[in-house]
Amino acid sequence: MLNIDGQEISIAIDLDQGGRLVSLQWRDLEFVLPHRGTVINWGWYAMAPWAGRVANGIMVDKNGNEHSLPTDLDPPHAIHGLGLMGSWEDTGKGRARLELPAPYNGAYVDQHFEILDDAVRWTLEYEPNGCDLPAWLGMHPWFPRELGRGGEAELEFKAGKMFKRDEDGIPTGELITPYNENWDDCFTDIRGVPEIVWPGAARVTIESDAAYWVVYNEDTEGIAVEPQTAPPDAANLGITGEHYIEALFTFSEDF
Repeated sequence: MLNIDGQEISIAIDLDQGGRLVSLQWRDLEFVLPHRGTVINWGWYAMAPWAGRVANGIMVDKNGNEHSLPTDLDPPHAIHGLGLMGSWEDTGKGRARLELPAPYNGAYVDQHFEILDDAVRWTLEYEPNGCDLPAWLGMHPWFPRELGRGGEAELEFKAGKMFKRDEDGIPTGELITPYNENWDDCFTDIRGVPEIVWPGAARVTIESDAAYWVVYNEDTEGIAVEPQTAPPDAANLGITGEHYIEALFTFSEDF
């Protein structure tokens, strides 16, 4: 376990549990949803070397060769990459590295958590190191719906476009106008800065230049707001994702 303390914020990173944040305390409040039995539904973790689902767990390299990805977490699809199940190496000062397993042999991911006064900067960078498989990155923070005081979490999120999904939740590539507000969806053309507000307690703003965001708010205990460099199943949609992503999470009181 790696613990880092600032003046207002303290974090704990479990390197052996996917290099994930298992605790983020701002003042007396905890902003990380704790372990709930599966690797995908708790903590704050990196999605690498892909984010979201990959249809049928098949990734194709630049030469047209098919490679099978693990599908045990969301059969028959692969989901959220390999980083959330890996054991990361501490490289100092809030940094960690993961050497990726097959089929991404040789590639690695660097992660950095940096505590500022009332904010945490989270960065991820993928280095292919000769691996010719597609890769894109994302961040999966699980926020609790309740903080122990104040009201239940309210999401403030606006986007101009949303990917239509098929019956398995895989983006079809068609962009539509966002509808409803019960989401397990990928968005682009983000309007403003996404926020989560616990009335009377706190608010978190999430700033990132990421072109794509996934929002999952159908869980009764938590909310996930996920900046990504490409949408789920990006390689099969013909979308190329960046190999670097950065997000700033800023904490403040809500009166």
